[in-house]
Amino acid sequence: MKESLKPGLEHTLRFRVPDTKTVPHLYREAPEFQVMPEVFATGFLVGFIEWACIQAVNPHLDWPLEQTVGTHVNVSHVAATPPGLEVVARVRLAEVDGRRLVFEVEASDGIDVISRGTHERFVILAEKFGDKVRQKRSRAP
Repeated sequence: MKESLKPGLEHTLRFRVPDTKTVPHLYREAPEFQVMPEVFATGFLVGFIEWACIQAVNPHLDWPLEQTVGTHVNVSHVAATPPGLEVVARVRLAEVDGRRLVFEVEASDGIDVISRGTHERFVILAEKFGDKVRQKRSRAP
């Protein structure tokens, strides 16, 4: 981690919602999702917020040797966004506690604020993390 990784960092990310990021596309295996409204899915919204947070901190890490992984998400999803609208995530690094990073997040779609909350990420060493994942995979039945 670089000295520049400090609270107060801000980042904005914009993304035009395609049809493929709507609820029916979240889990194609789930028939329940197939009959739900074609609006920006909460699962994709969470990923979008994570993406913004990753972009906010990557310049302040020894990336890609150091990366971040999501460890906690506490966000609302209070307004539906149809495909074609642009969503904007605004994230602010509120706390740095060792390798733990806490962000204040907000997303809007040009008409409504669609999400607010916090997101926590943890700085990892990519190689060490990959080793742990491979070890776990080798123990799987």
